[in-house]
Amino acid sequence: MNTTNSNKGKLYLIPTTLGDVEPLEVLPLSIKRVIENVDFYIVENEKTARRFIKRISPKKSQPSLKIQVLNKYTKPEEIPTFITPCLNGYDVGIISEAGCPGVADPGADVAAIAHKKNIQVVPLVGPSSILLALMASGMNGQSFAFTGYLPIDKSEKKRTIKKLEKTSKDFNQSQIFMETPYRNDKLLADLITTLSPNTLLCVASDITLGTEYIKTQSVAQWKGSSVELHKKPTIFIIHAK
Repeated sequence: MNTTNSNKGKLYLIPTTLGDVEPLEVLPLSIKRVIENVDFYIVENEKTARRFIKRISPKKSQPSLKIQVLNKYTKPEEIPTFITPCLNGYDVGIISEAGCPGVADPGADVAAIAHKKNIQVVPLVGPSSILLALMASGMNGQSFAFTGYLPIDKSEKKRTIKKLEKTSKDFNQSQIFMETPYRNDKLLADLITTLSPNTLLCVASDITLGTEYIKTQSVAQWKGSSVELHKKPTIFIIHAK
């Protein structure tokens, strides 16, 4: 079996900013170099991806871009065709809508297919709200878990919160999760009423932006605090004593 990938293109995982900030303030020049040399892209939203590419490389020809859209409407059987250019020797880039592709973001399925086809997958450095929040939280960075979104149903959400708290206490493990931005305030209220008073809770909002807010304190202390999180991208982390 031929295991060489020397004649194949690479699949680049290209992070973007976490909000409206100058890209090269939070992204390395390696991303600019890749974008200047890649014409095939897999993106979540074509309009915002084109805008991002233009901000990174204003002189790059927009008509030359070949863009495939990967979102909740994409049919699973379509995804393998997105990396056909790699098989023909062309590099392909996956551009995240915000943050890093494949981490709480589309792209993992494409990377999995690339590995099966012996295509080199190249992750590029960029901001991950999950890791940046953990870094700033003061919680255990040696053992942690990311759960993603919690259930919407109130009773199921409460059970999940208590389960995460117990896991954190039993294994000394930081538990990270998030919410749809317009439900952030409701989740914070649910956390305050459900968690034990001594459990630590970190709220990390608008990371890397001028409005960045990151605070860790006990649930008892949060009961006396007031913070507006509505429609702001936010990461929540708990650590039970």
